[in-house]
Amino acid sequence: MHDRLTRRTFCAAGALALGGCAASGRSARADPKAAIGELASTGKLRAAINLGNPILASRSASGELRGVSVDLVSEAARRLGVPLELVPFNSAGTVVEAVKARQVDLAFVAIDPVRAADMDYTAPYVIIEGAYLVREASALRRNEDVDRAGTRVVVGRGSAYDLFLTREIKAATLVRAPTSPAVTDMFLAQNLDVAAGVRQQLEADARRVGGVRMLPGRFMVIEQAMGVPKGRTAAQAWLSGYIEEMKASGFVAQALVRHGIEGAAVAPARA
Repeated sequence: MHDRLTRRTFCAAGALALGGCAASGRSARADPKAAIGELASTGKLRAAINLGNPILASRSASGELRGVSVDLVSEAARRLGVPLELVPFNSAGTVVEAVKARQVDLAFVAIDPVRAADMDYTAPYVIIEGAYLVREASALRRNEDVDRAGTRVVVGRGSAYDLFLTREIKAATLVRAPTSPAVTDMFLAQNLDVAAGVRQQLEADARRVGGVRMLPGRFMVIEQAMGVPKGRTAAQAWLSGYIEEMKASGFVAQALVRHGIEGAAVAPARA
């Protein structure tokens, strides 16, 4: 799977020029007035910011929301000429519930077929990895070793990897933490066997707690996209063109560098 991600990343770099032309065409065809009507029907664009995924967003020392998702939605609101309200959440699961309840107009979420019942996506803008964390003394050495009877794997409730592992795990038992940042502490406190999550979060936790190690490689690729409540087709169309332009122009890559994000790749241009 690592080779596949690498190939996709190289393809993205090679397609920038063509992707930029295609994105410009899609943006021109999308109706910005209709998009504004769907994205800012309350008079402002309410954007869900998931603080449970450090790739997407975090708080600065002063408490200000920052990150790739904040940069993307701020630029989108500027282009549309609408006021922006950033609505922070601590987990992907609560973000999805807010989208379903139409309490927010836009969210940054991982693409998953279960979530597609309630929202429409753009193409992905960033690709990240789902990985496993175990204790130093664990007998587990490979990702393939995890799905065995008696192995307890803790995940963040409602996260992309929770949804993925719920479909894919056949023998191991899933245990759900309330949020993704709580996974490692629950893993240790309840003496569970494996912690599953975003690689960067788990690597930071490993440095914090000690006595643990990452399993090599990854068990899934997570495609992060912008999502809107189901049926808001004008908003989805405009955002789809916008996100392709942001990838092709280097905006997303620059945001990853600016916020010190490592291990994430800009998603390829949409074909």
